[in-house]
Parts: sequence; C-alpha cells; structure tokens
Amino acid sequence: MRSHALLDELQWRGLLYQHTEEVADALNGGQVGGYIGFDPTAPSLHVGSLLVIMLLVHLQRHGHRPVALVGGGTGLIGDPSGKTAERPLAEPDVIAANTAQIRKQLERFLDFSGPNAARLVDNAEWLVSLRAVDFMRDIGKHFTVNYMLQKDVVKGRMEAGISYTEFSYMLLQAYDFLELRRRHDVRLQMGGSDQWGNITAGIELIRRVLGADAHAITAPLVTTSTGTKFGKTEAGAIWLDATLTTPYKFYQFWINIEDRDAPKYLRYFTLLDRARIEELDGDLVEHPEHRNAQRTLAREVTKLVHGDKAVSAAEEVSELLFSGADPKALSRDALLALQLEIPVFTVEPKDELTTYDVLEATLVGPDALFASKGDMRRMLQQGGVYLNGHRLGAERLPLTPGDFLGDEFVLVRKGAKSYGLVKLR
Repeated sequence: MRSHALLDELQWRGLLYQHTEEVADALNGGQVGGYIGFDPTAPSLHVGSLLVIMLLVHLQRHGHRPVALVGGGTGLIGDPSGKTAERPLAEPDVIAANTAQIRKQLERFLDFSGPNAARLVDNAEWLVSLRAVDFMRDIGKHFTVNYMLQKDVVKGRMEAGISYTEFSYMLLQAYDFLELRRRHDVRLQMGGSDQWGNITAGIELIRRVLGADAHAITAPLVTTSTGTKFGKTEAGAIWLDATLTTPYKFYQFWINIEDRDAPKYLRYFTLLDRARIEELDGDLVEHPEHRNAQRTLAREVTKLVHGDKAVSAAEEVSELLFSGADPKALSRDALLALQLEIPVFTVEPKDELTTYDVLEATLVGPDALFASKGDMRRMLQQGGVYLNGHRLGAERLPLTPGDFLGDEFVLVRKGAKSYGLVKLR
C-alpha cells in the first residue's frame, strides 16, 4: 500500500487506529470526499467530539473534501455505540434545534469555500421520508442477522438487551454512507474506533448496491492516564457552546490536564507542527513546574473553539484569580468573562460612595462574601479584605472614579480565594 500525507499525519499524531487496506491508494488518486456523523441529541458538541472533528480538519488541510453529516434523522433513534442501556428518544423539534446549533459549531473548524469546500448535510433529507417497507426490501435484504450480531456495537448489548430500534441503527448508518456516495461522491467514512462495525457495514452496502468502492479510517477513543472518562468533570461535561461551558472554564479544563496526558493531547487537539510539539515534550520533561505544554494546549484549543479574544480574556482572568495580576489591567472582554466566573453584586450610585457601601453590597444573596457586618469588620481589622487588589483597613474611605474597573466595577477579595465583583446599578 502506498503512503499518503494524510495517513502519515494521522499516524504521528496518534490519530490512526484502523483503516481499510486500499484507503491510501484512494487518497493518492485525487480529491476524496470523507464524512463523519455527529449526534444532535444534545444541544452542543462536547470535547469528546473534538477528536473526530480534527479528523475532518486534517482531511481538508491535505486537499480533500470534508462532509459533516448531522444526524437529524438518526438522532431520532440514537446510536447504541458505547451505551450500556437504552436511552430516551428525543423529540423532533429538539433534534432540529440541536442540529442548528451544531452546524454553527462545526463552521468554526472547517472552511466552507474554495476548491475543497466543506459541506454540511443532514440525514433527515433522506431518512425522514424513507418508507419502512422500501427500507426493509431494498436495504435490509443485504444484511443477515448473523452478520449484525458479530458487530461489537451489538454484542456489547446482548446480555443487557437491545431494542429493535437501536439494533437497526447500524443499517441506518450504512444507508447514510450509501446515500452520501450517491449524492455527494463520498467514498470515505471516518470516526472513533467504536464506529468500525457501523462503518464497515456501510462499505459492504455500497459494494452490494452500487458495485463501488468505499473506505474507512478510525481514530482511537480518547482516554486519560488516570482512567477517568475524558471530558467529564465534577461539574459535568465540557461543552463547545460558550453558554454551557464558559471559555474561561474551557481554558481551565485544558490547562489542568495531567502531565502524562499533555503530549498526547497536543497531538490530538492542536494544529501545531511536529517540531513545536516535540519541543514542548522536552520542556515538560525538564521543567514540568512551568506547565508550558498545558498552557500551550489550553491556548490552542480554546482559540480553535472560541477564538483569539476568548483566549486573551481567559488568560487575563486566570492571571487575576491565580497569580494576583493587577485588576486595573483587565480588558473589557476580561471583565465580561469575569462576571460569569465569580459572584456579581450591585450597589446604588450616590454622591459619595465609600468602601463600606461596596463591601456591604457583598452581604446580599446566596453567594455573599461575608456572613454578617460583624464578620466583614473582623476581616477588615485582620487585613483580609482587598479592593481591586489593595488591602483595606477598618476605616471608611471614599471611592473615586479611578477606583472603578471599566467605569462600573469594583473587585472585592476576601482572604486568598473568595472573590466578588460589585457593579454600579
């Protein structure tokens, strides 16, 4: 089998797990359309989706044509891959809304113009109008039950039980591949290694119905060195939607990656070249305390998902909360980001606003910084209260316009780590 630049790239990045024998010949023969399917049963993709998104990114960067298939049809059923139990079925209007959101997210990664423009396709185009009798007659006849039972996606559920609905998912995904081959000349399907059985079923269907070739590439499933599920935290999943996981929290997820995982994730999730990544590998070994690998990882992935401004704001907020950076140096974007991460209180403006007015504002609500006025005074006397980074004494001091960040905020800190942002109403 001849080599191909895309396969070489995926290989050194650790992104190549399985592939069909003739895929390199197909890639060497000219531009190839390749697709990956995305499940729209959640309102956003999450960091676990990034691995397969990067497969499409690399496909396009090597001159081929990426197709992102949003499962508006199959999402009504649900993929049993990796699941141990039947999951609730989503309503059509929910699937439609989620599909629209996922389209926007994928557009951040792929170029939809030019000679190898990416394409977004929704399999609802052909699945929703598909008649059951036609499907069973024209598609079902090509698969024996024995063939389907040998697939890992089915075998893993036999003991616990699997409904006919999820059992049939393999045929629907195979039909997707067939329709994409017919409609858009897509000859390659990619995905995680748990999709191998579904992908090869599609290859078999294309061979039987069209007498044509088709190919597969899969990437390894993402794991962590500690054995925990990648992308899961105590707070839940890490989403690509900024309203579900803020860019700051997204950045912090990556910067807190274990040393043992950082080299692998730099290869998986960034577009840095081999020389730069190997340089970071060496720095991690020699100076792990600097965490340069993690900082670079956080910066690069956050930039891909949320853009340069979000990276800058996340870095500014991180420097403030963890390194004691000067609050007055915060940009407007960083102040907006900070409001999403720490409690925000309000104070009524008046002719002579004082430090006590600001501090008393933080006594209100479930996130109050102080338990009472007495607690606040004790902390002031002990030197444990800071306004915009400067320690306050017990005296009541007037505030000037220069004390306000962005003309409307004052940052209060209690002790080492408890922060609150007081905003002029």
